Amino acid sequence: MTIAQATRPQESFHYSARSRERTIVEATAANNLDGSRKTLIAPGYALPLGVRDCCDGFNFAVFSRHAERIELLLFDRPNCAEPFLTVELDSVRHRSGDIWHALIQGLKWDQAYAYRAYGPWDPLHGMRFDGSCLLLDPHALAVANTAAWRNEVPPLLRPRENPVQRFPSAAKGLLARRFFDWQGIARPRRSWSETVIYETHIRGLTIHPSSATEHPGTFLGLIEKIPYLKDLGVTAVELMPVQEFAERDGAPTNPISGESLRNYWGYNTVAFFAPKETYSTQAAPGCQIDEFKLMVRELHRAGIEIILDMAFNHTAEGGVDGSTFNFRGLDDSIYYLLDDQGQYLDFTGCKNTLNCGHPVVRDYIIDCLRYWTTEMHVDGFRFDLASVLGR
Repeated sequence: MTIAQATRPQESFHYSARSRERTIVEATAANNLDGSRKTLIAPGYALPLGVRDCCDGFNFAVFSRHAERIELLLFDRPNCAEPFLTVELDSVRHRSGDIWHALIQGLKWDQAYAYRAYGPWDPLHGMRFDGSCLLLDPHALAVANTAAWRNEVPPLLRPRENPVQRFPSAAKGLLARRFFDWQGIARPRRSWSETVIYETHIRGLTIHPSSATEHPGTFLGLIEKIPYLKDLGVTAVELMPVQEFAERDGAPTNPISGESLRNYWGYNTVAFFAPKETYSTQAAPGCQIDEFKLMVRELHRAGIEIILDMAFNHTAEGGVDGSTFNFRGLDDSIYYLLDDQGQYLDFTGCKNTLNCGHPVVRDYIIDCLRYWTTEMHVDGFRFDLASVLGR
């Protein structure tokens, strides 16, 4: 083992794994909430993808076939401008096949993380790597500081000559707790012959004052409407997209007031595993997970199933003039359908098309559906523009 220390309190610590099996980092940073800390860094495991709380730390794993180097950035809080630790994932110690990984001990719940991916800038061959972009984990279970999306992420038309090293306005993945008390409530398991589906929108159902809810426009607001749904004879609620999307990114402005408008519907997903932060009370980082589960539990208690609308046909990253959140920056040619000039094929009307026929993307979709059914207790799905999944 090797012990390294960041001696100046205004600097975060950068760790490179070259030629080391395991390292203890003792880092002191300006945004370190607890002063000096010790963090154990080990190679970790390639599977499962995303972040998993292991008995000996948090394991991080992310896919990128064509990246030459990956950095994992760790933040004390989602709104921190600087990481307290940057871990360079060395291709010898921290890469298995196309998956980059690390096991880190000494982290805490509700801390935040993101990646930077370095590689060639070669759009003709579907490579748009830019080390200045802070990238979300495609498997992030919760995304925090999403209000930042209203003012950031310019079009990635070419790599930036002067990489930005501070991220005061960037959304980040969260080290989110997964435990929840389901109180033994089982799924209703309704037959098709008794199924009555009520399609609705989480925000739209209760945001107006006439809904008379304590938590308008949220998962908890839907709970307050369960008696109304039961009176209608509803046995299943189908929700328009509740996965994290950038409601302000690329949205138009009010032609009269100039006010920035929000994307209401949510068919421009950024993080398919993560419930939308602004559909929660935002009482604490990551509370959207617990509040979504609470909504599901109470619907099930009332005998009502829950169906999610999933838009796997495209993402919020758009075309070449769109923002970069994760997929484009991690491996553009894997995640998207491109023509022989490296341009995005648009079979969706949304400027890009997910490469659902690729084994990596197909596994990603299956992993996502498995998570929502097993971890979040969702009963079914509706697939938006489902024909694209077969391309």
